[in-house]
Order: sequence, then structure tokens, then C-alpha cells
Amino acid sequence: MSTASCPNGTTSCHNCRMNPLCLPLALQDRDMNKLDQVIERGKPLQRKQTVFFVGDNYQGVYAVRSGAIKAAITNSDGTEQITGFYLPGEIFGWDGLADGRHSNTATALETTAICSIPAERMDELSMTLPDLRRHFMQLMSREIAVDQQMLALLSKSSAEQRIAALLLSISNRLARQKLSATRFRLPMSRAEIGNYLGLTVETVSRVFTRFQSKGLIAADKRDITLLAVEQLQALSEDNR
Repeated sequence: MSTASCPNGTTSCHNCRMNPLCLPLALQDRDMNKLDQVIERGKPLQRKQTVFFVGDNYQGVYAVRSGAIKAAITNSDGTEQITGFYLPGEIFGWDGLADGRHSNTATALETTAICSIPAERMDELSMTLPDLRRHFMQLMSREIAVDQQMLALLSKSSAEQRIAALLLSISNRLARQKLSATRFRLPMSRAEIGNYLGLTVETVSRVFTRFQSKGLIAADKRDITLLAVEQLQALSEDNR
């Protein structure tokens, strides 16, 4: 997956190319300064490093600057079930808002840089920056919509439909970042894709091979090129 970070190594919201995705466009410079004073930026996370675990106290929300994060729960038999992936410019950690504890574990899929807004400052910012509060509500609404679409997909769709929908989802999210929507590197493995979509890793590999033989994609390990976006779209919407 192509990643993006703030130019010249700076960690200011003013210069970060992700800010149109994380923040509302209407935010004024003086408001951006307030936000800069609140946001915490630590060292980049390494692959498999965890941001928070299931049951951890809610500490705030997090924005991905570069890299990727997976969210997962642990089933009663001890196995992991992936519930979502977060790419640059996307915000995660909302699951802790409901009862003050996280319902997922968030882990870096690769070297990942994140920003965090502490919970104790969220209310303050929401009161003083109404545009930010409105934007956060929109982001939460979008995540709910994505979750609902995924539930519908898992309940009705074939393996081909599920994988086509996932590839298109990543494509659309990259397009919002002004990055290539047709050539990208997947941050997740075939096994993690299968876990997320309810498929075996063998099925995922077969579908990728089938897509290549049909000329829908070109794949070199995790490097993906979408060759026939309209056909993938038609496949993802075909519920026959």
C-alpha cells in the first residue's frame, strides 16, 4: 500500500497531506493551531505493535498518517477475527466511546505513524470547534455505513464478490487520498483478507488467480493493479 506522511518530516496538521481527510476543510488556521496543541504524535509503530487491546480503557481516537492498522476481536475459542482495516487519513478508536472500553484490538500491519486526540480533550474541542465535531460525526457515520455494507456482503455474496468489493473499497479510499486508485500495495496478507472476509486463504489465492486469468487485475504478491474496474464493480454488485 502506498503510504503518505507529512512533508519534510514535519508533524504539523497545517502541512500534513492527510489533513483534508482527517479534518474539516472549514477549519480556520487559528483552530488548526488549537488542534496542533492537543494532538499527540509518538514514534512510528512497528509491524504487529498494538495501539490498544480489547477491554483497554478508552483513551481517545487515532488517525493514521502512514501505514495501516487492523482491528480485531478474539473469539471464544481464542482465534482472531479481523473486523476492519484503517488506511492513511482514516480515524479509529471509536469503539471505545460506547462504554469507555475498547471492543477491538488495534494492531499495526506494517510500520505505521499515527496521531491521537486524548479523550479528555475531545469534549473541549467539540465545544470550541463545531466544524470539527460535525466532521467527526460524519466520519463515525461513514464507518457505520461501511460496517453495514460488509455485513450485507458477508451474508449474501460469493468469494469473488467479497474480494472484488474489498479491492474496490481500497481503491476508493486511496482515491480520496489523491493517490492511485488502480495501482497499490495491499498492507494485509492473503490470510488476513480471508480472515476478514470469512474465506480460507486457499480460496483467496484461487480468486486472485482467477481474476488475473480473466484480465481483471494484475498481482505480484501484494502489489495490485486493477485492470478492469467497471467489471469488478459489476461483479461486486451481482447478487445472483
